[in-house]
Amino acid sequence: MATTASGTSSGDAAAPRGWGTPGVRAAIISTGLIALALRLWILFLPGLMSVTQYDDGPYFGSAVRLVHGVLPYRDYAFVQPPGITELMSPAALESYLGGTAWALVIARFLCVFAGTAAVVLAGFLVRHRGALAVLLTGGIIAIYPPAAASARTVLLEPWLVLFCLAGAVAVFDGDRLTSRTRRLLWGGVAFGFGGAIKVWAIVPVLVIIVLCLPHVRRAAVFAGGVAAGFLIPVLPFVIAAPGRFYDDVVVAQLARIGTRTEAWKRFNSMLGTPKVLSPTTVVVLAITVVAVVIGAQIAASLVTRRPPAPLDWFALVSAALIVAMFLWPPYYAAHYAAFLGPFLALSLALPVARLAEGLRSRRATVDQPETQARPAAPPATPWPAKAGFIVLGLAVLAGAAAQAGPPTHWTARFGVPTVTLRLIPKGSCVLTDSAVYLLIANRFTSDVPGCSQMVDSLGTDLALGDGRRPESGAGRVPAVSNAWHQAFSTAGWVLLTPKSYVRIPWNPALLAYFHSHFHLVRQMNTYTLYERDGPRPKPR
Repeated sequence: MATTASGTSSGDAAAPRGWGTPGVRAAIISTGLIALALRLWILFLPGLMSVTQYDDGPYFGSAVRLVHGVLPYRDYAFVQPPGITELMSPAALESYLGGTAWALVIARFLCVFAGTAAVVLAGFLVRHRGALAVLLTGGIIAIYPPAAASARTVLLEPWLVLFCLAGAVAVFDGDRLTSRTRRLLWGGVAFGFGGAIKVWAIVPVLVIIVLCLPHVRRAAVFAGGVAAGFLIPVLPFVIAAPGRFYDDVVVAQLARIGTRTEAWKRFNSMLGTPKVLSPTTVVVLAITVVAVVIGAQIAASLVTRRPPAPLDWFALVSAALIVAMFLWPPYYAAHYAAFLGPFLALSLALPVARLAEGLRSRRATVDQPETQARPAAPPATPWPAKAGFIVLGLAVLAGAAAQAGPPTHWTARFGVPTVTLRLIPKGSCVLTDSAVYLLIANRFTSDVPGCSQMVDSLGTDLALGDGRRPESGAGRVPAVSNAWHQAFSTAGWVLLTPKSYVRIPWNPALLAYFHSHFHLVRQMNTYTLYERDGPRPKPR
């Protein structure tokens, strides 16, 4: 039977007290520091107040609206659960003091710390498997491109991963699910709040519930924690606008109509490989990763003469279900893959570490005297293993250095100089198809009565148009057309980005109103700023 350094069976390893051995602690700290340095570099590389994403505008903008007394769903369309709005609200309070630009900077730092904390939690989850498991798991997550890129600004995935890993640390006691009611309950709460950020948390939740069986009481305690963690932050918003909440969060997500993203492009994103690779190369790489994971599990089971532990099944089944979930709907975004990162890392690291420990234990058993039943102390790590750890650590560092370069898909879009947007008087009612520009220019909030509270132009189309985008007929839906007409009718200024045509449902009536009421003030590359003809709506 294979044994770990703590003397427990590798097939039934129990969680060590504290942070484990010195080697394990060193691996957790080093991978965490690498993750932090890489994410800070990616944050600072284009500039703290650069525009790198569309989604951070709606996600952080909703928090600014909330602290200013405006509710999502009831007062404007918001197509995600309210978890991210609540998480970002403390940072959004800075908008009262230093403006929305510095508030967004604070939020971006918080996201960097969340992405780093996820690496540490992943290492803590597998610390009972030894330093190799920690170094592989933490190292992969630290340098995994989707995870590193998604933590540079306000996106859902870093926080979703953080709460899912926090829940996993609570419910797993070593390789097996804990029997302690309090840990099961609080682990469920963490997973439930993860679902309040993004409903994808249901995937690992279902896997854990199945692993709890046939202990129905454990499954019920865990499910109760999940329900509490989800319902407590969500219910106030549901009560305020039940119909709109359903349309925004459920209908807009499940009924999306649009062009389907090709499967090989999704695999390319999930692998974190460069976009220049051919479809054949991507498919071969994906098959290779699957073969390595399955082969490592089989080899580990043969060497240790034990089947995979519940923790292995949790990682493997969750990863498989997440991949299937990413392949199913028509729409797919590159940052989605950040949610797969920890489960992919665990699926690879756990069997490899189990295999290495099994081989080491078998070698020690062969070398020991026949009269000795088992070694009195764990065998010393041979120099080839030490060299392997060094090589692996250097590989993680090299991967981090490679990610720290300025790839084209991480290049910020500097299309609108902040100075130009400051031509707009403070407190004016400004409409745009990308809220992040107004946040950075401190022109997001308005004092004009009746000004549209819209934070997500595309989300508004999806929510009011039953999943339709402008290119799939959102402009033909009366609710969508009315919402945009109301937004233009109260706006004194309009900022259009190069992608406004895929976010604003320009139908003939809306175009006619826009051209008859606004004139061009300035064109900045492919960005245009318009001002209302005649007197503008006045701030209070």
